[in-house]
Amino acid sequence: QVQLVESGGGLVQAGGSLKLSCAASSSGSRFSINAMGWYRQAPGKERQLVATVSSGGTTNYADSVLGRFTISRDNAKNTMYLQMNSLKPEDTAVYYCNAAVIRTGVTGRQYYYDSWGQGTQVTVSS
Repeated sequence: QVQLVESGGGLVQAGGSLKLSCAASSSGSRFSINAMGWYRQAPGKERQLVATVSSGGTTNYADSVLGRFTISRDNAKNTMYLQMNSLKPEDTAVYYCNAAVIRTGVTGRQYYYDSWGQGTQVTVSS
């Protein structure tokens, strides 16, 4: 019912920058989004948290990206962003968008679930 689509990935040299976007859309149900976050997964490794942002704009970052990455969101556009600066080869991974979705049913009751995007590849060369 809610789809997340990431964009903005690509190939960049170490020290370069990329900006990722995650657009949320609904197939018909009423919904809102609480927290959103970016995760990444390198080959052979577990998916790990990169950064999160609450509906009110409170942010949280993994130590490995603190000071280099900036997460933000535009609630009016249902879009989240990740500005990545000073990229390092170890940042190479598939980056996934995550959203905590609140769906409102026909009776007004609310249901909570997580939604994930398909991922976008970020490759940083040395």
